[in-house]
Amino acid sequence: MSTSDTGPNTATMPSLEDMQHWTWVIGRAQQMMLEHGLDMMAHLPPAAALSHEIDMSAAIRASADFWSDTMQLWTRFLTQEPGEPLGQAAEQARDRRFKAPQWHEQPVFDFIRQSYLVLAEHMLKGVDAIEGVDARHKEQMRFATRGLLDAMSPANFPATNPEVLEKIVETKGESLLKGLQHMLSDMARGQMTQTDPDAFEVGRNLATTPGKVVKRTPLYELIQYTPATPDVLKTPVVIFPPWINRYYILDLTPEKSFIRWAVEQGVTVFVVSWKSADASMKDVVWDDYVEGGQIDAIDTVRDLLDVDSVHAIGYCVAGTTLAATLAVLAERGQADKVKSATFLTAQVDFSRAGDLVNFVDDEQLAVIRSLSTEGFLDGRYMAATFNLLRGRDLIWSYVTNNYLLGKDYTPFDLLHWNSDVTNLPAKWHYAYLTDLYRDNRLVEPGSLSVGGTPIDLRQVKTPAYIQAGREDHIAPAESVWKLTEHFSGPTRFLLAGSGHIAGVINPPSSGKYQYWTNGRRAKTLESFVKGAKETKGSWWPDWVAWLRGQDSETTPAKGARVPGDGKLKSLADAPGTYVRMR
Repeated sequence: MSTSDTGPNTATMPSLEDMQHWTWVIGRAQQMMLEHGLDMMAHLPPAAALSHEIDMSAAIRASADFWSDTMQLWTRFLTQEPGEPLGQAAEQARDRRFKAPQWHEQPVFDFIRQSYLVLAEHMLKGVDAIEGVDARHKEQMRFATRGLLDAMSPANFPATNPEVLEKIVETKGESLLKGLQHMLSDMARGQMTQTDPDAFEVGRNLATTPGKVVKRTPLYELIQYTPATPDVLKTPVVIFPPWINRYYILDLTPEKSFIRWAVEQGVTVFVVSWKSADASMKDVVWDDYVEGGQIDAIDTVRDLLDVDSVHAIGYCVAGTTLAATLAVLAERGQADKVKSATFLTAQVDFSRAGDLVNFVDDEQLAVIRSLSTEGFLDGRYMAATFNLLRGRDLIWSYVTNNYLLGKDYTPFDLLHWNSDVTNLPAKWHYAYLTDLYRDNRLVEPGSLSVGGTPIDLRQVKTPAYIQAGREDHIAPAESVWKLTEHFSGPTRFLLAGSGHIAGVINPPSSGKYQYWTNGRRAKTLESFVKGAKETKGSWWPDWVAWLRGQDSETTPAKGARVPGDGKLKSLADAPGTYVRMR
């Protein structure tokens, strides 16, 4: 019952014993964090320290601010004075973990909430105040601290979450039993459930754009889509999705499908559906994805349609690989096989690669090796890693809703795709993390090679469309921007609203988000943003207009343009067989 219903009375006021307990909890938490910080310093490798000893005095001094804010909070609580949370009030007010009115209207839970927020703010300040630690190790500490804070949120525990307590009383404990059932089921399958598992099915209401599998190799299936217009652009588009995930992120429900939309714009579309790794792929390396994957698919489409070149699209890691493919083709004098290249949230320079860098230290790499004894890495490990990057939204919110509140799962196509994991070839994945994320070798001319051909990104002169997400936590916009610094050809950079997925999957019909472009050449992302023009809605029409600007010639949609009617016969209906393999 809230004070708004009854007014202040002794029933809603905490006892002296309660207040003493929470004072002890807050103080002990701060003490434990300081002790933990000192312990971490003692176990850091020598490279983490500078020439002088690590100085913890700044962090200790920062604790004085914590106690000052805590005393203000106590004063406000004891006098029952309303007010905004201390510290970063605007950010805290948007915190979805505490959006329920009980967190604000009931004094005890309001105090718990604000105590936690004060503690969280000062723990992060304490990490920032530590001196004498190199930037990489400090970022690892900051990332670990954020993860710890998200885990210790009072919203994650029944006794400190007013919604959970009310639900237990309301359902007479049935909510806890239902939540326990959810948790035990997830433990059995080794993966957290984020959406109704029965709401979606590939081929039924996902990945339904009409097409045929026209080629199958041990590495991929090539899907060609049925034309939807009488005439189509002569130069076809070949899409390379990331093999870390299923290809149908680009062919979700019909209203969200980038592939269906592109076909409706008069584009001949092919997509590569990668095989989920198994023991037979234990020797697959990056060279295979370039030579036997991207170049093979490009040559297959060129030969099938009797065209000189294709437009290529690379999403995420497949975009990184596409950059290498273009460099290899350029070095071999075959750059004209690709008329244009589109990069969706892709990186080549990993110096500013974001939070994923925290997973490429020696300990993490050793764990990956230990989990890859059969020659492949279970996709559930990568899914958990990506969830950790946004633990508050992708882990703890589901702990609260699914386990503590026992809520029914909400149907969500994007989360169904997110949970549809793929396995990764162990050799490739380990080399990818070490060569690119850890050592950043792709931008060093000649440091890497494919089939004996050295990679030099400066040789890439192919016109490039480069899309980044403003809120992307996997491929930060400042990292994606660096493609413009390493290619020698013309580039069009576009900054889209939202992040790694929603920033890409944003159909015009949704009317969501926006994007920014800048007609003037900018040397940095900051200068690009300063002079950028904002356009409401989807960036897809901008992309297809750019594509037509590269080559507007059309041809009738018949013969080989119809899947199965050319020299490559239909092997299966889209979405094929590889997308269903586990």
